[in-house]
Amino acid sequence: MASALPPYASAGQRAWFYSFRIICGLIFFFLIFPVLIIIPLSFNAEDFFTFTPKMLALDPEGYSLKHYRDFFTNPDWQGAMWNSIAIAPAATILATGFGTLAAIGLSQSNMPFRSAVMALLISPMIVPLIISAAGMYFFYSRIGLQGTYMGVVLAHAALGTPFVIITVTATLVGFDQSLVRAAANLGADPVTTFFKVQMPLILPGVISGALFAFITSFDEVVVVLFLGSAAQKTLPWQMFTGLREQISPTILAVATLLVAISIALLTTLELLRRRSERLRGLTPG
Repeated sequence: MASALPPYASAGQRAWFYSFRIICGLIFFFLIFPVLIIIPLSFNAEDFFTFTPKMLALDPEGYSLKHYRDFFTNPDWQGAMWNSIAIAPAATILATGFGTLAAIGLSQSNMPFRSAVMALLISPMIVPLIISAAGMYFFYSRIGLQGTYMGVVLAHAALGTPFVIITVTATLVGFDQSLVRAAANLGADPVTTFFKVQMPLILPGVISGALFAFITSFDEVVVVLFLGSAAQKTLPWQMFTGLREQISPTILAVATLLVAISIALLTTLELLRRRSERLRGLTPG
């Protein structure tokens, strides 16, 4: 194994080898443990946010699916879920389209002020979210989009576009521009060249960016609190309301479902990353 210590390693190298892994394990535990706590608590048979004596004793009576049933039957939770499902895909489509076009433009060597434009386009992921939300609120209220479905979709698209730009730009780093010139020499117009030559090769990066944009929109709560109305109450908004007003244990069940969705999406991202590296010849097939 490449990560194993060589037999001639010194005592200091061996100490650092094991210390580094212990530190990484502690950091991993610190980040993951709060998430792991939520999962068993979501099956609590009581309306508590703590482990009951029956749960600690592994008594089957201490566990129940009542909070999951509440999520799938409660009209407030179901309305919030369908709002998120309606908003996130639309915002993802816009963010993916805008971000992909921007990344292709920024990849051109003759692009003027490329660094400044890149910094401007990815600024939504750098500026504190509360500032972006306040700015969007004042701007959208002037043009009549505050409190509307389209306003929330456009705001989430603006937050997701930087992730698409970064992932697609990283994919374009290994793209052979001579393929585009060859297609043009053979008579292909720019649109045909994009869909027949560029898109198949950068598709893993585009899909990865789209998944990041989707997660950003689906999990976002600050902007929707500023721009949304009761008709646009999303799942994170409903969770925030449940924590602030009624302390509903159903939040734990929803959080567990979101963790499962996030794991599935991250697994997809990893598979796409490996496929992208194979297509670009960075790893053996």
